[in-house]
Amino acid sequence: MTRPLAGGRWLALLPVAAVLAYTDTASAHANLSPPTVTAKTSQLFTLAVPTEKEGATTTQIELTPPDGFTIDSFVAAPGWKRATDQTGSGEEVDITKATWTGGSVPTGEAATFQFVGEPGAAKTYAFKVRQTYSDGTVVDWSGGADTPAPAITAKDSLGGGGGGGGTLAVVDFLIATLALVAGAIALLLRAGGRELA
Repeated sequence: MTRPLAGGRWLALLPVAAVLAYTDTASAHANLSPPTVTAKTSQLFTLAVPTEKEGATTTQIELTPPDGFTIDSFVAAPGWKRATDQTGSGEEVDITKATWTGGSVPTGEAATFQFVGEPGAAKTYAFKVRQTYSDGTVVDWSGGADTPAPAITAKDSLGGGGGGGGTLAVVDFLIATLALVAGAIALLLRAGGRELA
């Protein structure tokens, strides 16, 4: 007995699709990546700030690092000019704020900036971000319900022992799920309209 490819098989993929859609919607705010890092280790961070306002562009971003977090250097951001507020000099310089101006990021896109930084201890660090639009509107990403502050968590070790790898385990699970979904879709598309025994 043969039967056509059941539409119910597509229904099995809906929970995964819903989770992915929610993740995409929930991430529409200023954020820093990677979200979990090793304390007392210099690493590359990426700040992404979305342009959410219709009919305006993002023209300025200010980043204020929290106490205990050191910014060592910046990656050039094409189309933007960068200025820093700092104290000290040479190897003792302490960057207290970075401001990028001159860009023009349209609605639906994100302004992205990279820098090398080091969390000084194992704890959570919340950064203050101030976004200015072309119409003069300002959004302070500093911890409000609708404007959460971008944050990272620094740990002494990112090893999987003792349950410390929870965040990494979730990431691994999501990657595996995406691979599984992609494989299932590829198989279903390959089967096309054929009837399966």
